[in-house]
Amino acid sequence: MKIALIVFLALVVIWLLIRARRHNSLFPFMPFKYNFHLRRDTFRKTLNLLSERKVRVLVETGTARVGLRGVKGDGASTIVFGMWARENNAVLHSVDISEESIDESKAEVIRQGLVEYVKLHLEDSLKFLAEFSEPVDFLYLDSYDYDLEDTSIQKASQEHHLAEFKTIESRLHEKSLVLIDDCRLPNGGKGKLAIEYMLGRGWKILMSEYQVLLTKSGDGDRRSDRNRFQ
Repeated sequence: MKIALIVFLALVVIWLLIRARRHNSLFPFMPFKYNFHLRRDTFRKTLNLLSERKVRVLVETGTARVGLRGVKGDGASTIVFGMWARENNAVLHSVDISEESIDESKAEVIRQGLVEYVKLHLEDSLKFLAEFSEPVDFLYLDSYDYDLEDTSIQKASQEHHLAEFKTIESRLHEKSLVLIDDCRLPNGGKGKLAIEYMLGRGWKILMSEYQVLLTKSGDGDRRSDRNRFQ
């Protein structure tokens, strides 16, 4: 009986360890219960670099719609970077053309006590970026929704993200970080054209997974390859 109990407990422990390993949390920055799935590693790397580089101005295109309810689906980026901004006396500017997305995000920003650190802008992202006057320390591109099958939408999304980068490019500096979401999707994902353009202008890939993280300073990810986005 004792042997059976010991075996059972051992199996339970092994199961819990396997489950914990597959659960991609940002603990201790965020509670362990939140599973960031494909974005966990790039988010963790990005958050560490934001702190190392003492980032103060963050800009996001494409506001996370449902806050922490969407950690596995859309990454809850507005709340994640907003919480980092609160801890580091920084400001996140998040822009979206959808009034519904802004309203839903605003409710979560208020709920999390981030009003002072997250500024939501209901506007076309290209217009907003063109008028943004501050130096940008961190840029997160995640606006125009991608489609897994419709190549016309894929192309439009890629061109839009390239246009966003070009519009704000003059506000970026040597230590700026750029993170692009939804890159590991058919035909190169959202970042295909923007990344090709950036690589041709001295930017380096720090990390290439579901998201791609780039900078002009720092060591590149050896797994990265320009051909990966062609």
